[in-house]
Amino acid sequence: MLNRVVVAPSGFKESLSAPAAADAIAAGVRRVLPDAEIDRVPLVDGGEGTAAALARATGGRLVALAATGPVGEPVGTHFALLGGQDTAVVEMAAVAGLSLVPRTRRDPGATTTYGVGELIRAALDHGVRRILVGCGDSGTSDGGAGALQALGARLLDADGAELPFGGRELLRLARVDAAGLDPRLGEVELVVACNPYNVLCGERGVARVFGPQKGATPRQVVELSAGLENWARVLTRDLAVTGVDLRLGRGTGASGGLGAGLASLGAALLPRFPVLLDHLGLDERLARADLVVTAEGALDRQTPRGKVPAEVARRAKLSGRPVLALAGTLGEGAGEVPGVDACHGILPGPMELAEALVRGAELLTDATERALRMIILGARLPSTSRTWGSAPDPAPQTPEGPTWPDVSGTQRPSTVR
Repeated sequence: MLNRVVVAPSGFKESLSAPAAADAIAAGVRRVLPDAEIDRVPLVDGGEGTAAALARATGGRLVALAATGPVGEPVGTHFALLGGQDTAVVEMAAVAGLSLVPRTRRDPGATTTYGVGELIRAALDHGVRRILVGCGDSGTSDGGAGALQALGARLLDADGAELPFGGRELLRLARVDAAGLDPRLGEVELVVACNPYNVLCGERGVARVFGPQKGATPRQVVELSAGLENWARVLTRDLAVTGVDLRLGRGTGASGGLGAGLASLGAALLPRFPVLLDHLGLDERLARADLVVTAEGALDRQTPRGKVPAEVARRAKLSGRPVLALAGTLGEGAGEVPGVDACHGILPGPMELAEALVRGAELLTDATERALRMIILGARLPSTSRTWGSAPDPAPQTPEGPTWPDVSGTQRPSTVR
């Protein structure tokens, strides 16, 4: 019996926040299992909704303010002050996320993380001792250059002129003048919660992997990659960076390279899930579930590389819980995510992306209902105890002919019970 269902999705970029996705899935569960206990655990990965989720989980609060958005114009944004802790949470997506970049202006060579530095400064103004920067859902590829500029660093070309915003400008970087950096940075613990699989440079560098998603053309990908190589070299030299490889270190490519920029200031780059999810008591909640439902915009070969469904599945399997994953798109490798027992796409048929984004909640609710009905049907189908698809044992012969095994009252094996 499915008496308790844990709903633990990520958000769907540009369509549903994690709480909205959890509500949509819960509505689908309720259609099939009206009496089930549903535990909503909308998950954050450092991207959109991180500050609000951690403030809510700790009894903290959000601080609203205006800062420089990714295209250089002011946006309304926020950071969180956690309850019972001397900690601020800066969510980079809240000030430099892809959703803040109009579709007609998606040029990752021009967007900036300047607002992230402004949020860090604002957190310092509140006298916190620890600043946690959540990385994810970025609309930038400037290596964190803008954030360093906002914190007082001067990025200079060969003639001593300051560089304008944008990752494409990093090719012209000749020197970083750190004399004006905010001295309070040396008095706080700066932690970056990031995907450790993302690196700044090389064949798996952030510009190559994520640049096209942010609007980069193939030519721009090459340009941005070269600029980030130069950025890593100059930062390492001028800020005397030791202990971390800014080119290939784990997490340096987080949020378009923001990880590398903040690491050059002494920030610790930590895997995001242990840092973020432990605030939510996720493991204990998963252990009590009869079924775990997770979701994200896409399920594919990238999912095991630090995505929410893979982390949920990994943790759920520590308690032997079955996992259903829902996704906007099922790409290559969707059925091979470790720990996911079944996956299901939410689109009922061909559909324009714009329509799917608008109808995200409806599609997710309907898909949840379809998937659960199939699970329940599978659990009710009769079967022998042998593995499905294997050759049957030879039927015993009698004078009257073959006698087939009696399958009445048996139940089909299922990964979800």
